[in-house]
Amino acid sequence: MRNNQSLHWELLQNDDNITPRLIGELSRDTLLPLWSQRASFLSQLKLAKQNIVWDLTEITRIDSAGFALLCDLIRDCQQLQGAENRLQIKNPPIQLMTLADLFGLSDWIMPLVQSNGKN
Repeated sequence: MRNNQSLHWELLQNDDNITPRLIGELSRDTLLPLWSQRASFLSQLKLAKQNIVWDLTEITRIDSAGFALLCDLIRDCQQLQGAENRLQIKNPPIQLMTLADLFGLSDWIMPLVQSNGKN
């Protein structure tokens, strides 16, 4: 059975901000290419003195595997960033917040969330 869903991403950079922007479905069926290429945007040189804003505005679906990958990527970013920099999650889909509740990670995720009205 072929899956018609896909995941695309781009890395936007300006001044002191890096924005990884995810587009499409973040699920076990689509996450392997992102996992394989994570080093391309998680380099210490790129992230060391940058604010990071994960833009999830165009995520159409996220499952538990996608949530786990996103949590790993966010944790990796936090470890590479300088202490004076911030990390935010912009417009997370409602499924992300539901999964955070299910896995007991709401207290970790919620302070990172920057919402513009999309839930």
